[in-house]
Amino acid sequence: MPSVFERFSTAPAASGLYDPSRDRDACGLAMVATLRGTPGHDIVDMALSALRNLEHRGAVGSDAGTGDGAGILTQLPDQFFKSIVDFELPAAGKYAAGLVFIEGGEDEVALLSAFANIAEEENLKVLGWRDVPTEPEVLGDLARQAMPTIKQVFVASTDELSGIELERAAFRLRKRSERKLGLYHPSLSSKTIVYKGMVTTLQLEPFYPDLSDPRFTSTLALVHSRFSTNTFPSWPLAHPFRMIAHNGEINTVKGNRNWMAARQSQLASEALGDLKPLLPIVTPSGSDSASFDEVLELLYLSGRSLPHAMMMMIPEAWEKHSDIEPARKSFYEYHSMLMEPWDGPAAVIFTDGSLVGATLDRNGLRPGRYVVTEDGLVVLASEIGVAHIDPARIVRKGRLQPGKMFLADTVNGRLIDDDEIKSTLADQEPWGEWVESNRIKLSDLPDREHINYTMSSVNRRQRTFGYTEEELRVMLAPMAKSAQEPIG
Repeated sequence: MPSVFERFSTAPAASGLYDPSRDRDACGLAMVATLRGTPGHDIVDMALSALRNLEHRGAVGSDAGTGDGAGILTQLPDQFFKSIVDFELPAAGKYAAGLVFIEGGEDEVALLSAFANIAEEENLKVLGWRDVPTEPEVLGDLARQAMPTIKQVFVASTDELSGIELERAAFRLRKRSERKLGLYHPSLSSKTIVYKGMVTTLQLEPFYPDLSDPRFTSTLALVHSRFSTNTFPSWPLAHPFRMIAHNGEINTVKGNRNWMAARQSQLASEALGDLKPLLPIVTPSGSDSASFDEVLELLYLSGRSLPHAMMMMIPEAWEKHSDIEPARKSFYEYHSMLMEPWDGPAAVIFTDGSLVGATLDRNGLRPGRYVVTEDGLVVLASEIGVAHIDPARIVRKGRLQPGKMFLADTVNGRLIDDDEIKSTLADQEPWGEWVESNRIKLSDLPDREHINYTMSSVNRRQRTFGYTEEELRVMLAPMAKSAQEPIG
């Protein structure tokens, strides 16, 4: 079965000089949160306003009404859902909900029945479905033609799970649904929800009337406007994804995906159970941002905190940093053996539904500005001015710095600075001791037997592995004679 991204894609197949594996995108993003401890529609409203002010960061199609993609991630609006659905919902945190994109022409009845069967196998029950109100007339022709059927599903645990355990069960259900049924779930969570699509920044709110309802409240919101510099838009590839929104590119993504594929035979998690039905972790034909989100989600749900997982994937420049504290350096060294860096230029905003933050990769080539007001409003965006805030209210402002993390705890109502985050994680375990006790040095290995091969044998091996005369003369010879870098 084609992957969910292939099923909903508007891109043509590889042809001539066009190769979809080289697709990249650059975008605008914003994060709005409050430290006051209570959710409100004002946070959602300000995030949508910030998104509209990022209109110049998004691309528009030839019909002037089809966007590359825009979306919003918020906390699950429990009171809103309980006031509009015609079935009973458990207490907040005891159920998960999310949008579902169904490809046009599919047998909905059969798909929903099959989804319920998978849910039952994961000890979950479907509480009900809802047709998400939409206004397709605000879309351009191309977006409307590609528009999927959009539904909302609500599930609960038959074992009355909640918190991270329910998140893990919902993750398994979502992954299996995508792999087996070809459904795409922008999110399925007890903590957060995503509304997104192939829309412009100005169309998102009118297209999804839910977002205008005063009962739709949150203490945090991530918004994103997509500009695909050389890619084709699709409904699933709009941001935010389940945990992140991203501005920039992951230029190491091919290697990152290959390493994840190589690790799959060894992946195991007591927390997540049997992973075989969920593979591949990285969905084929996804964007660089989608792949990043899928790996981050795996690391988080397998037992790491969100800042921990982010530091594994986007480490600061630590190897030759003489001023970095030894414990933090040991943290990075240990995790470098588990996960290679996902290098940008990249600015990423992220949330688990309680913590919300942003980080800039070590190259530092993407902008990020933030302000904090006296009443606990936090706004961070790819540029200043996305929200109209009286300067007299601002108590702190700054910018993202290379390799640094900006983090807000909406539950405890405080900002957590970069040093506190990283020092806490660096002291969490004896990372340095684990590195030294498990590392094998080449210098400690016994000498191998040296064999002098005949010239014909060497020549045959060189031809077998594709060596050329130029490589031997320009690259290998200087390396062997004088230890020069292979600059040829």
